[in-house]
Parts: sequence; structure tokens; C-alpha cells
Amino acid sequence: MKTKIMTHEQMVARMLKNPAVQAEHERLNKEEFAILDEILAARRAAGLTQSQVAERMGTKAPAIARLESALASGKHSPSLSTLRKYAAALGKRVEVHLV
Repeated sequence: MKTKIMTHEQMVARMLKNPAVQAEHERLNKEEFAILDEILAARRAAGLTQSQVAERMGTKAPAIARLESALASGKHSPSLSTLRKYAAALGKRVEVHLV
């Protein structure tokens, strides 16, 4: 029997047909990606580039790219301390609420 090679998009579409996978995907979109959306919107509203945020945080642009990428991938959650520094660079603050 020959194995059919799928593209990434085909594999994702196939996996999302599973109700459990679809539910987890939706949960991540609501929780994890909401944080990324807020961070990116705040950076855009401040009119800052990743390099400018990095300079204000005392780091390099690739570190900010990794931070934003990590939030997008869900593979790594930044520390609260890092989020506070990022927020401060934008003239914002972090609030955490349990609901």
C-alpha cells in the first residue's frame, strides 16, 4: 500500500474534522491568540516596530520577533515579567483576571 503525501494545509484540514481537535483549536484561538492579537494591536497603536520595542526593553529585535512568534505558535508562553516589560515599552501595563 502506497502512502499519500499531504501538504500541511491538507493535514490541518483533515485533523480539524476531528471534533476534539476542532474544540482545542477553537479554545486556543480564543485564549492564546487573543493575547497575541492584543500585543500586536498595542504595538501598532503605539506606532512602534519590533526594533523600537526591543530598544525600549533593552534587548534586540530578534528577541521581540521570538516573543511574538512564540505567542503565535503556542509553543512557549512568555513570563509575566517579560509581558510587563513589553507592555511598559508600549506605555501600557498588564492586567490578569480570573473569570
